[in-house]
Amino acid sequence: MEQFDKRRLHAGSLLTAGLFFISLASTTLAQSKPNKWERSIKAFEALDKKKKPQLGSLLFIGSSSIRGWKTMTKDFPDHSVINRGFGGSEIADSIHFADRIIHPYKPKHVLLYAGDNDMARGKSAEIVLADFKKFISTIHMKLPKAQISFIAIKPSLSRWKLAKKMAKANNLIKVHCETDNRLGFIDIWRPMLGNDGKPKPELFAKDGLHLNSKGYALWTKTVTPYLIKD
Repeated sequence: MEQFDKRRLHAGSLLTAGLFFISLASTTLAQSKPNKWERSIKAFEALDKKKKPQLGSLLFIGSSSIRGWKTMTKDFPDHSVINRGFGGSEIADSIHFADRIIHPYKPKHVLLYAGDNDMARGKSAEIVLADFKKFISTIHMKLPKAQISFIAIKPSLSRWKLAKKMAKANNLIKVHCETDNRLGFIDIWRPMLGNDGKPKPELFAKDGLHLNSKGYALWTKTVTPYLIKD
C-alpha cells in the first residue's frame, strides 16, 4: 500500500508539473494575437519588394521602441541596418513572423527589444525568459551562426510600478545569455536611471513611455559597442 501511495504521489507530481508547463504555454499563446500585426508585416514585405535589404545586415526587431527609432541608419553609419519594429508587439509576435521579417534577410546580428509590452499585459519574468529562449531557437534553427542580443527591458516613467518584475526578467535573460557566446545582453536599464534610482524624465516623450531624441542618443551610445563590425 505504501509503495502504491508513493507511485500515486509521483504520478500526481508529474501531472502537476505537466499542467504547469501547459498553462505557461497557454498563457503565452492566449496573450499574443500575432494576426493583428499582419498589416505591418505586409508593409515590410512591400518595402522589401521595392528595395531588397542587404543580406547579412544588423536587424533590429521588436516593439515601438524599435519602430520609433527613426534615426537608426544615421546613428549607426558604419553598419548596414534593417529596422523591423512593430509597435505594441510582444516577443511571441517576433517569433511568429520570423520566417517573413527575420530569416529572409540572413542577418548576422539580431537585436531584439521586446518584453516591455509582455509584462504590461501580465506576463511573468519566467514567461518572458521562456519566450526569449523560444525566439533564440527559432532564429538559430535556420541561422545557427547569427548573433542574438537582447536589449534590456527599459525602465520607464509610465510603467515604473512594474520595475521589480522587469528587473527580474532582465536578470534572468542576462544569466541565460552568458551560457552561449552567440548571445548578448545589452544593459540599457542602468544608464537610464538617475541618481535617485528612477528613470530620467529627460529621456522620454510626453507619454512617459516612449523615448525622445535624448533617449535614443543614449541607446545609440550604449548599443554601439556590442555591434558586430561589417
